[in-house]
Amino acid sequence: MASDADIALHIEGFEGFDRSIDFDKREVRKGMRKAGRIVERRAKALVAIRSRSVPGQYPGRKTGRLQRSIKTKVSRSGFMVKVMPKKIAGMRDFYPAFLYYGTRSKSGGRRDHRSRSTSKLRIEPRGNYMSDAKDDGAREVRALLVDVYRRALTIR
Repeated sequence: MASDADIALHIEGFEGFDRSIDFDKREVRKGMRKAGRIVERRAKALVAIRSRSVPGQYPGRKTGRLQRSIKTKVSRSGFMVKVMPKKIAGMRDFYPAFLYYGTRSKSGGRRDHRSRSTSKLRIEPRGNYMSDAKDDGAREVRALLVDVYRRALTIR
């Protein structure tokens, strides 16, 4: 009965999809690298202040190891970028983890109760400079990636 019915749907803005689409992966990798550098620079700037940090603030710079450890890595496919502190030479332990989570005092220690601090943490957690760097650069990264994908997709 209705086996020969035909339905057509037209969506505005997708006129070129019946033709072939080229996708330049190199453009996307290049754009992701630039986006990662935007966040990396912002994160390095947040930890570059030379002062003693207090709990909740960003870590202060003493030796610069934390600042130098922030690196960008583009995934093999090129559609993802990671910006994170890595363990570098000169770091005995992964120091950014101590800053993020804080550290507890050693158990035992001195028995003199007057010398004990009121806090159970030896190093209180510092501010999350990586997520704040990502949030600060979000608008710039979004504009960059829109432009990159516009250049990477070409309709022939």
